[in-house]
Amino acid sequence: MFDVGEYIVCGRYGVCRVKETGPVHITGAPRKRLYYTLVPVYDSNSRAYVPVDSEKIIMRPVISGEQANELVDHINDIDALWIQDEKKREAAFKEALYKCDCREWIKIIKTIYRRRQDRIAQGKKVTAGDERYLHMAQDRLYGELAVALGMKKEEVEAYIIGRAEAPEP
Repeated sequence: MFDVGEYIVCGRYGVCRVKETGPVHITGAPRKRLYYTLVPVYDSNSRAYVPVDSEKIIMRPVISGEQANELVDHINDIDALWIQDEKKREAAFKEALYKCDCREWIKIIKTIYRRRQDRIAQGKKVTAGDERYLHMAQDRLYGELAVALGMKKEEVEAYIIGRAEAPEP
């Protein structure tokens, strides 16, 4: 179980802070079932109520600052997803987003970045689907890294680029 005040990654909500744990007073919700009341970090006006014992919704702690730096340092070692078929690629993107795994989000970002370069070189536009999945993967990855590293989400991309370009000690 997660503690009140803890930052977690939760399914489609991204990084959330656990506001409270207990029964919820919502029509149709079982009175004796415990729920997390989650506040999405980047949408503090909304709330999510997730059963503590849910097996359908992936929830995990936010990675540590050390884990975040190690992930950033090894981004070049993470392979893109090379799937030619448009429908299979979209299904792979959906599955990767659902896993709530930073490495999977990086795979999506790398795949779409390379596809974007190839399409532009061919004189084609980037597809709306690619843009949508790129935005979702970046939003989730940058959101978690920002919390783990104690920075603003808007600073994460520059941090990743700067760290990749920094000479090794």
